[in-house]
Amino acid sequence: MNNYITRIQQNIEPLRQQIIQHKVYSVINDIEDLKVFTKYHVYAVWDFMSLLKSLQNSLTCTSVPWFPTGDGETRNLINEIVAGEESDVDVEGNFKSHFELYLDAMAQCGADTTEIGKFIEVLRETGDFEKAFDAAGTPEKAREFVRFTFDTIGSGKDYLQAATFTFGREDLIPGMFMSIIEDIHRNFPDSISIFKYYLERHIEVDGDHHSHLALQMTANLCGDNEAFWQEAEKATIVSLERRIALWDGVYEEIAKENIVK
Repeated sequence: MNNYITRIQQNIEPLRQQIIQHKVYSVINDIEDLKVFTKYHVYAVWDFMSLLKSLQNSLTCTSVPWFPTGDGETRNLINEIVAGEESDVDVEGNFKSHFELYLDAMAQCGADTTEIGKFIEVLRETGDFEKAFDAAGTPEKAREFVRFTFDTIGSGKDYLQAATFTFGREDLIPGMFMSIIEDIHRNFPDSISIFKYYLERHIEVDGDHHSHLALQMTANLCGDNEAFWQEAEKATIVSLERRIALWDGVYEEIAKENIVK
């Protein structure tokens, strides 16, 4: 294992444990709670795809005329990840991105997808994130999460994007959450089967094969540059802090609704 990678993994482990053991999982008891969770989480699913495509744009040639761009191994790594994330298969064998699969899961459980739909519609029309947030009524913690992701993309530093993608976005679904989803699925199999499938695909594809590809990609981009690795570690720490804040927002909203119940 690359010594730089080992160092980052050791230094971010306390934050990872905060995410894996977050109290939000303890308040997701039924489909109504899950709907609140998806309202926030869908933004992370969407901007994950944006981070991924930004890396592909940086590390490969995505324009015409085509020219060889970057290192061949790194091109292979990012293209393989993109293929799996942007054109995976759903439960019926249809090719879909993980974001589209997530929207299907939301629709099946009765979660409102109009907010994220409005956000994307306005962003596509205006290119203005704040207008899109306001038009959609995006929760503040989700706004903060997306802002950080696009600040990282806007840095133009592919090694930072790769680090936050690799250490800040992968392998963060705890067994506790899967157990909760299994319990809800037993009671409401026709309402969250797609969500359960999405999580299983995420663990199978993102948490295993893709995580190894992403580690190698980050190692290739940072190389032996100590400054790059230090900057990558700082960005990763902030990305994990943003994830904790996002989960805090979900917890607070579910907790409030449970009081009303």
